[in-house]
Amino acid sequence: MVAKNLLEDGVLFRTKKGKPVEMPVPLAPLADTHGHLTSFRKLKPEVAVARAALAGVRLLAVPVDPADDVPGVPAFLAWFEQVREGTARLLRELAREGVEPLTPPGVSAESLPPLSDNLYFLAGVHPYGARRFMEDPSIRERLEALLDDPRCVGVGEFGLDVGPWSELSLEEQVPAMREHLRIACERDLPAELHIRDGEGPLETAAHDCALELLREESLPRRGCVLHCFTSGPKVMEPFIELGCHVAFGGASTFGRSDDIRAAALQCPEQLLLCETDSPYMAPVPLRGRECEPAMVSLTAHNLACVREEADISSARQTYEALWHNALALFGLPQV
Repeated sequence: MVAKNLLEDGVLFRTKKGKPVEMPVPLAPLADTHGHLTSFRKLKPEVAVARAALAGVRLLAVPVDPADDVPGVPAFLAWFEQVREGTARLLRELAREGVEPLTPPGVSAESLPPLSDNLYFLAGVHPYGARRFMEDPSIRERLEALLDDPRCVGVGEFGLDVGPWSELSLEEQVPAMREHLRIACERDLPAELHIRDGEGPLETAAHDCALELLREESLPRRGCVLHCFTSGPKVMEPFIELGCHVAFGGASTFGRSDDIRAAALQCPEQLLLCETDSPYMAPVPLRGRECEPAMVSLTAHNLACVREEADISSARQTYEALWHNALALFGLPQV
């Protein structure tokens, strides 16, 4: 049975200690605006997407890096279509076994697109590949070819990274970020930014530099996202003043992430997004497991609860904002 292979003894997830995790029923369709499918250790991409559908995810945007993930554009596009078709097949087989995706209360399942039809990708060179992007014309060619595909809905992830794993100076990364911003503006596509500061609570060099670049180059008309935001309100504020969206991931659920949750409370509703950045940073109570797009359900639930408890908006309003903001960002029809 397909359900037995996709579920863990009848449930989507168990904690590391084997305790079943009850997935919250979403109050609106769920969107994972940034979930990698090319980096899983064991999980097959089509299985991950089908499991996300069961959790109520109806939109997934997959970042792909033409410097590292795409040796050949035709091969990648064929693979991506295989993932979509494989997901659709699994969902059909699950339906025959009586297993259906979670649907928001009062919403007809037939009125929502299946996740296999709402699977898109973004293309951009991660900051670690900034030097190669500027020196190797073939990477730019692959990027442009990916952006030409109708399933591509944005430019990203790209940006600046001065964290402990970065081998390039900030100065080496700036030209690539500038060029990506210009491409997004020229193509009228949204951009997803990877901005990581160095270690230390007062270290904001990458965000400071990114802010300066955005002011110099201007934001793409379709929007700009601070992907996987893990800082506080003070860092976020000038970006939202420019109109940037802010995407919160699993880190916003961690016990010591009060600063991130404070930013989530202050983020304007129309700029709020949710993501997994799978396979990284699984949310509580699955922290430590390999993250997958289905887990956006837990992060969205946490954001909705935190904002409702602070009397900022009802849980339903937050869920609906996360969904409609994602559709608007990627230029997809509102449903």
